[in-house]
Amino acid sequence: MRTKTTTALVAGAALLLTLTACEEDGRTGADKPGDARPAAPPTTTPPRSTPGEAEEGTLPDMTGKGLQSAQDQAQAAGFHDLRSHDALGRGRVQALDRNWKVCGQTPAAGVHPTDVRIDFAAVKLEEECPAEDQGAARPETATTMPDFTGKSVKVARQALDPSTGLLVTDASSRGRVVLVESNWQVCTQKPAAGTPLDGRPVTLTAVKFGEAC
Repeated sequence: MRTKTTTALVAGAALLLTLTACEEDGRTGADKPGDARPAAPPTTTPPRSTPGEAEEGTLPDMTGKGLQSAQDQAQAAGFHDLRSHDALGRGRVQALDRNWKVCGQTPAAGVHPTDVRIDFAAVKLEEECPAEDQGAARPETATTMPDFTGKSVKVARQALDPSTGLLVTDASSRGRVVLVESNWQVCTQKPAAGTPLDGRPVTLTAVKFGEAC
């Protein structure tokens, strides 16, 4: 009788040790190495474009549209590097885009990389677009005196070396102060066009655009 009881106790203890080992190992019968199923490979989304290459988008023709609308439509098409300039060459800043309209654009309408810079040539709503864009290129620093007649005082200042002294006065008899230089056009200049600029100061007289010199 004692032998049977001892055998039963030993068997029970062995079973308890086996169950405890399984619980500590954290695996059930389905989790054992022989029964484990291989994990499914992770899914990856293929790149939309080759690394280092920008996607392409279709840029509409914005000619004749308001500058704000043109910029919004360009962004909707995927283009975000947007610039604009004064097509009349007066150097004015497009502070309120809704007051300007598009005369032309670079690049032209078509398919382009979406990281390309879009530059709109614009004039104010009440103005006529010029036959040719007058403001696409920023004037280079002059080594000889350019002919500034009819150009804005702002453009004249941009063409001169920053160290050059510049005096601008009202060509009319009203003695007005020239504040917003892009609104004033040059009437006379000194020195004359073609004179070497070797540090001598420059003097201009000007009136507002729309006025006669």
